[in-house]
Amino acid sequence: MAIVRVGFLELWVRDLERSLEFYEGLLGFRLEHREGHSAYLRGYEELEWSLKLTEAPMAAVRALGFKVDAEEGLEALMAWAEAEGLPHRLEADWGRPKVLRVQDPFGYPLAFYFRAEKLPRVLQDYHLHRGPGVLRIDHLNVFSPEVAEATRYYQERLGFRLTEYTEDEEGRLWASWLHRKGNVHDIAFTNGEGPRLHHFAYWLPDPLAILKAADILAGARRTDQIERGPGRHGISNAMFLYLKDPDGHRLELYTSDYLTVDPDLPPVRWSLNDPRRQTLWGHRTPKSWFLEGSPFLDLEGRLLPTRPSRLLGIPEHVT
Repeated sequence: MAIVRVGFLELWVRDLERSLEFYEGLLGFRLEHREGHSAYLRGYEELEWSLKLTEAPMAAVRALGFKVDAEEGLEALMAWAEAEGLPHRLEADWGRPKVLRVQDPFGYPLAFYFRAEKLPRVLQDYHLHRGPGVLRIDHLNVFSPEVAEATRYYQERLGFRLTEYTEDEEGRLWASWLHRKGNVHDIAFTNGEGPRLHHFAYWLPDPLAILKAADILAGARRTDQIERGPGRHGISNAMFLYLKDPDGHRLELYTSDYLTVDPDLPPVRWSLNDPRRQTLWGHRTPKSWFLEGSPFLDLEGRLLPTRPSRLLGIPEHVT
């Protein structure tokens, strides 16, 4: 399949200025364009915008975006949507003349694009970097009431490869991490009421940047927006810090996972009740992390209904 990597996320927020104060003001995202009620942002490594914020009456997620390898890739995905009978349409956005939006069989609002206006390279303009130095979008994590089915579908129909997974003692799949770009994941499925967004993640340059982000929130007297961390995951081996933005959307600041480009790389299995999988250092995960998420919109901008999980309960080792 033509998917190269995760490309962008589009969020609805209730107060655009308040959201920009968080993303641009505190975390240092680069604001590249404003148009109507929308703002387009990126990290310092990116040559394309990766976060679109749109002021709306409610907080929600409009699109999970993925870059493809050519215009032919969009055509292949259009053929897939038509063959599967999935709701879809072509749109244009700032800097992106053709975006294919598709609602997948599980309800997730996907968007695919190839051509994008290239923005000036600022990776080495260190005098312009602000905040902890957010570099690029890394992955999306979604709540799914049918993790096994979604995982299999994304592998078989969209060409994602499995890197790590969590299952219980009965062999039931509770979470999965799948990639296209060659690190641990571009998308992950987490057991829970869904479809909803669990979190989206941006890559930071090193573990010290994770600590700097925590210091920035502390210095601004905004520690109530730190939900979890800093810490290191067992799954992915990455350093993390989870934040809640002013609308409750969960953002992970993330760094230091590993290479997964070998086509015969064996997936890593984690037992559901292994306390090291969530936090290698052993501190507990807050219950909110397992329960709270952002709702999705359908292609017409209506809230998508959610379904309860087929697997009940949450793992041990939570507060």
